[in-house]
Amino acid sequence: MDELLKQLQFARQSTIDYVKQLEERRFEVIPKGFNNHIKWNLGHIYVALEIIVFRLTGEKTEFPVNFPELFSPGTSPKEWTMEAPETTELINALEEQLERLDSLLSKRLDDAIPEEYTTSTGLQISTIGDCVSFIIYHEGMHFGIIKSINQVLQEGE
Repeated sequence: MDELLKQLQFARQSTIDYVKQLEERRFEVIPKGFNNHIKWNLGHIYVALEIIVFRLTGEKTEFPVNFPELFSPGTSPKEWTMEAPETTELINALEEQLERLDSLLSKRLDDAIPEEYTTSTGLQISTIGDCVSFIIYHEGMHFGIIKSINQVLQEGE
């Protein structure tokens, strides 16, 4: 497996291992100073990878029911009008997503994507490897947010 995919595997597994040890009651609490909760961050990680890695590279995307409506950039649990998935469903989706990634892209990281893309942070993406590299950064950023939310909740107990 390519080094980039190993790094993404590490980042994703770190996120999954961390949230599996959390108490369920913490997943839907939005602490003061945060815009979202842990469950939203998990769903957002899933949706972002589907968009940045699968859609931009021309691969088939797979969104569980209501994931784009609940977890896309700019959404917030404060505005949800539908039921959120169970935590176990989110974790299973995150695990299955990595399996799809490995089988589809492992030999194509240097391939150009159909159309260059600029992220909201201004990064230009032009290859499949660029997509994976950006999503590693994105995953790590949201893992940090998840850990911060949990820490604030622990301190408030």
